[in-house]
Amino acid sequence: QVQLVESGGGLVQPGGSLRLSCAASGNINSINGMAWYRQATGKERELIAGISSSSRTHYVDSVKGRFTISRDNAKNTMYLQMNSLKTEDTAMYYCAASNGDYDWARGAMDYWGKGILVTVSS
Repeated sequence: QVQLVESGGGLVQPGGSLRLSCAASGNINSINGMAWYRQATGKERELIAGISSSSRTHYVDSVKGRFTISRDNAKNTMYLQMNSLKTEDTAMYYCAASNGDYDWARGAMDYWGKGILVTVSS
């Protein structure tokens, strides 16, 4: 089993920045692909960024150029640097990991964190 714990969320003003972290523990050797998802109130959960074991990345158009996904395998941690935040970025953000390198591309992740709230508001 793998446990994922998100941190770094909170309240930020529009135009501000936050960095989310996702710490993995347990059977971490089984992890290859990782990703960040988010779910706004009244909306479906959506993939926003994915990263493979070799750090190849993918972003959805709404966050390209503003968000950066990265991972530090030595620390068993994934990050999401979020810049130029907009009110529409307000959501619960979820960390996910999977045995497959690109499972995030088909929405089939094996492990999920409990989520962390990001609120963008003035």
